This record gives sequence, C-alpha cells and structure tokens, in this order.
Amino acid sequence: MGVAPHRTARIERSTKETEISLSLDLDGCGRGEIGTGIPFFDHMLALFARHGLLDLQVRARGDREVDFHHTVEDVGICLGQAVEAALGDKIGIRRYGFALVPMDEALAQAAIDVSGRPFLALRTPDLPPLALLHAGAFPAQLLEEFLRAVTVHGMLTLHLEIRAARDPHHLLEASFKAVARALAMSVEKDGRIVDVPSTKGVL
Repeated sequence: MGVAPHRTARIERSTKETEISLSLDLDGCGRGEIGTGIPFFDHMLALFARHGLLDLQVRARGDREVDFHHTVEDVGICLGQAVEAALGDKIGIRRYGFALVPMDEALAQAAIDVSGRPFLALRTPDLPPLALLHAGAFPAQLLEEFLRAVTVHGMLTLHLEIRAARDPHHLLEASFKAVARALAMSVEKDGRIVDVPSTKGVL
C-alpha cells in the first residue's frame, strides 16, 4: 500500500489593501514560515501551525499604517480557502474535533465541525469585551475577525469559549492553540471511515 498524498493548497489574494501568498499542508508536522509584518500575529500563526500539525507558509503585505484589520482578516480568508481546498472530497476525515487548552491562567475551549455550514460562536463569559483588550499593539478583537474569515471561507462550524484569562496575550495564545488542535483532530484521517462522515453523504 502506497503512502497517501499530502493534502495541500496554495492561495494567492491581491486587493487594494493586501497582498497575500499562503500555502498549507494539512498532513505536515507543524512547520510555520510566517511573515505578515505584524510580529504578534506572526507568533500566533507560527504556534497555530505547530499545534495544528500543519505546514503553513504565509507572506503578507498590507496597509498596516491604517490598522491591522485588513491584513489579519485577509490572511484568515486565505487560510479558510486553503483548508477547504486541501480537504477536497473530505472522505475519511473525522469531521469533529475539540480541544481544551490552558495557557497559565487562561483557558480556551474549541470545538470544530467540518460541516460545510459556516458558523462562528465566540463566547467570553465573565471577561471584559475583547474590544477593550490588547496584547501589546495587537487588538484582541481581531481574534474574532480572523476566526470569522477562517470559518466562512473554510466552510467550518467553530465554537470557541474563553473560559478564563487575565493576560490578553495568554487569552489569544490559548485560543489559537485550542482552535489549531481542534482543527487537527477534525481533518485527521481515520481508516475506519470509508466515505464522507455524514448520513447525508455530503459535507
């Protein structure tokens, strides 16, 4: 029996606001080569690759002098498109994935369904609104913009709950790691699944 080919995709996106080149290997080993011009975002994407066992390359240029929003959102769009393209027919995947990840005092819980129905639920019970928080110069609110772009263009259902946090850096890091690990589980192949994991026959 031969080795199954890696599930890969390459996405290019050019607008008046950003230029992005992204390549993804769902069957990688966690290598990240990231350059967006936003150091904190680079850090989050690198750990997303490591904990999601994805090989991820991102090169982005954007209007950072305006703010970080366009770059972060458009990278999310490209990542979602790459996930959807790399998954192909989705035969044999587990479909569902979940993770509960601590980062010191922060705790984030993510659950993903490769459903074909884009949906994002982000809950932060008992925490200040993300719009009030920053990790250095990076607005925590951009977590929601990034994940919404990934879920819409990746055709994913994602529930993320940040259950505890004091440090915004830890809040964001726990969230990126939890989503990455849930994604890794959901796209993993299971030899017992011989078709699409849905009674409908499609995802």
